[in-house]
Amino acid sequence: MDIDRARTFLEIVHSGSFLRAAERLHVTQTTVSARVRTLEDELGRQLFVRNRNGAHLTPAGREFVRFAQSFVQIWERARHQLAIPLGRTGVVAVGGELSLWNPLLLDWLVWMKKAKPEIAIHAHVGVPDQLIDQLRTGVLDIAVLYAPKLLPGFRVELLQEEQLVLVRADGSENAGEEKKSYVYVDWGPLFAAQHEASSAAVGESGLLIGLGPLALSYILRAGGMGYFRRSSVASHIANGELELVEGAPEFTYPAYAVYPENNDGRPDVQDALDGLKEVVG
Repeated sequence: MDIDRARTFLEIVHSGSFLRAAERLHVTQTTVSARVRTLEDELGRQLFVRNRNGAHLTPAGREFVRFAQSFVQIWERARHQLAIPLGRTGVVAVGGELSLWNPLLLDWLVWMKKAKPEIAIHAHVGVPDQLIDQLRTGVLDIAVLYAPKLLPGFRVELLQEEQLVLVRADGSENAGEEKKSYVYVDWGPLFAAQHEASSAAVGESGLLIGLGPLALSYILRAGGMGYFRRSSVASHIANGELELVEGAPEFTYPAYAVYPENNDGRPDVQDALDGLKEVVG
């Protein structure tokens, strides 16, 4: 079976339509249709039912999903293993959301260099949907995410539960001025729901930033206050650049490792998982 046909099949499953799959794969819809038609001819079964609402799997299509995932994952793992740099015993591809790279995944990279120097690392930064796609198709061995989706055939393991704390840079004690300088940092839907119930404590924000590190840099330069992971602001609090806002509610910000349930024959992946647990511990 051609790898492009398997990728195309999975992209249609994920996106729900031939058109969206073509856009994501950067090919024409005609190419997508031809790949699926060839795949159906090879298997002797219809895989999709198409209508105005998109494409839906047939019973045979639903059964084929796990085989297509395995095929693509095996192919990607083969590419990784054949690309092992000289002097290394294996390659592990790990991806994470940008806000989780510092300090968690940065600490993990340092740990791997010291404890497992024989393992080559491919480090990826991305948004959750992109990382899940790369995990599903075998590009990644492990994804570290804030709020991962459950995937059949994959394990989700809690690494740590950090707190989001409210800090300010201007040191102002004027409550009215503080509320005007509040920066809303988008930490995802769970934070948004929790924050909604406590928004009276900080007021409405005139600035919304969707990236934690960017928001932190802004507040350090322009003043104001916002919610950040405790570990990312600890050094700034210690040196007096920031201070905790006393009495402000705190929110949980967990980090999860997502990886295939079956990692038999991949001790390097287990070493990487052990390293993540070690730096958290």
